[in-house]
Amino acid sequence: TGWAREGSAEPPRKRWGSRDEGEHDAERGGGAGVLPGDFQGASPDELALVRFAARCGLVLVGRTSSLVTLQEPSGQLRVYEVLHEMPFTSESKRMGILLRHVPSGDLLFYVKGADAVMSERVVGADWLEEETGNLAREGLRTLVVACRPLSEAQYAAFAADLAKARLAKTARHAAVRAAFAVLEEDMTCVCVTGVEDRLQAHVRTTLEKLRNANVRTWMLTGDKLETALIVAQNASLVARHQHVYTVSARSAAEARQLLHGYPQGSINAPCLMLDGPSLDVCVEFHTELFIEVACAAPTVVIYRCSPTQKAATVRLLRTHTSKIIAAIGDGGNDVGMIRAAHVGIGVEGREGKQAALAADFSITQFSHVARLVLWHGRNCYLRSATLSQFVIHRGLIISFIQLVFSALFYFRPIPLYSGVLVLGYATIFTTGPVFSLVLDEDVSETNAMKFPELYHELQKRRYLSLKTFLLWAWKALYQGGVIMLGGVVLFEQRFVHVVGITFTALILTENLMVVVEVKRWHPLMLLAQVLTLIVYVGAIIALSSPTLVEGDLDINFIMSVGFAWRVALITMAATVPIWAVKGCAHLCSPRVATKLS
Repeated sequence: TGWAREGSAEPPRKRWGSRDEGEHDAERGGGAGVLPGDFQGASPDELALVRFAARCGLVLVGRTSSLVTLQEPSGQLRVYEVLHEMPFTSESKRMGILLRHVPSGDLLFYVKGADAVMSERVVGADWLEEETGNLAREGLRTLVVACRPLSEAQYAAFAADLAKARLAKTARHAAVRAAFAVLEEDMTCVCVTGVEDRLQAHVRTTLEKLRNANVRTWMLTGDKLETALIVAQNASLVARHQHVYTVSARSAAEARQLLHGYPQGSINAPCLMLDGPSLDVCVEFHTELFIEVACAAPTVVIYRCSPTQKAATVRLLRTHTSKIIAAIGDGGNDVGMIRAAHVGIGVEGREGKQAALAADFSITQFSHVARLVLWHGRNCYLRSATLSQFVIHRGLIISFIQLVFSALFYFRPIPLYSGVLVLGYATIFTTGPVFSLVLDEDVSETNAMKFPELYHELQKRRYLSLKTFLLWAWKALYQGGVIMLGGVVLFEQRFVHVVGITFTALILTENLMVVVEVKRWHPLMLLAQVLTLIVYVGAIIALSSPTLVEGDLDINFIMSVGFAWRVALITMAATVPIWAVKGCAHLCSPRVATKLS
């Protein structure tokens, strides 16, 4: 919605759609025949306003660093010289431009910005707050445009002050702002605009999936209260019937009273909403109380939030909670927040690629967050947990074998395996099957997206904890003891037979443990197992040749039936009990993923 008002007359209202409407209807370019694709800009809101003006017949023909050319409905061109620009900052929440009409020489200073700051700089606009509130309640992002004509004397004085400010050695930015502040006095409101920022496709379902996965969602926005609430409701962050608890505090006592008044622990807990200034008060005076209340709320919406406050909020949660914080943004204002989070996710959109370039992960649609978290994130956690525990198990089992061997010889520092065997064990004999676990999947992608509760199961930390570490350490201790003691009991006359039996049983046990843990076989997993077996057989032949090394293995004994049944017996004793216990545990208490698969 956009409209202009002069004097005290009722403002004319004109419906005109959203900022991305022009991309769907090219034929709406207006009488001038301007297609929406002809305009380019850094801000989608500005593009929406320029396209709306084109539909009304006022077309932006050209824009350079020094000139602005407009075409009126009659076809006449209006040319303005750009004298100075007041850049936008998140602190000032406004920007301005000083123009000179080329034929007449008239000087005009235009400013556009948030209604909260513009209401202090315009005169004769008592209707401003009411109308911006009406637009905001419709879910529109409001913007106030004001103008002030200048005389040549006023411009000369301003230009002198600005030149002096730009030469200042200290506080240059403040001095430049002070020079522009003189021009912002007694301005006339030209119009109030409202731009609809349409949600992307599948935003509601994405947030619903994250909610079912027990992922808390906070919305940090620079919009005003009414707009933020409408957007939160449209995105299903806040249900239509859900109560909203608003915190608007300007003092420590007021903030404490409002925070204590939040109904924690209730079944239908309300959404917590607060603005940027209230956030500063709560964090400064009642940090712990604010964290407690905010983390208890199902949803938190912070409106009128500056980029600095967004980043500070993320850092606050990182330092005062044990939660993993992911920040999602699509604009330059979100860069600080994205960098401050544990995981930064940038959405490539019409507001540029600043957020995507600064993020750890870049996506093209917000709906991709669900797949990134519920599928890729879940698989990454499970695979990392399994792989890390296997690496620990692989190191502990050979250490326990050496420990038992040393104990049998009164703890003398006698190595059981030569350096060549240890090197082969740590590299080519076990690396392929173990690292192939990064391809494992316990459920299909369809089920992972259909049942977000599977992700919630990971938050219980049952897959990687002290308990799982001790369990895998016990497996390594048991298997290492069985392999070493079995090799000592069953070996023949020569010591090299012990080495051959125990080392082969060790390789088979480690690779068979991988087989036990695999939920879904991948062709590369089978390839890794087969290649490892082939490489090990070739290594046995090489290590048994006295011409290559000093007889680590006895090829004649290895090729005998006695070697085969000894290795098979020890390997079964080391693995079958582990399999049996694991199978009984799954039968008695199956995991959710097991039921789905």
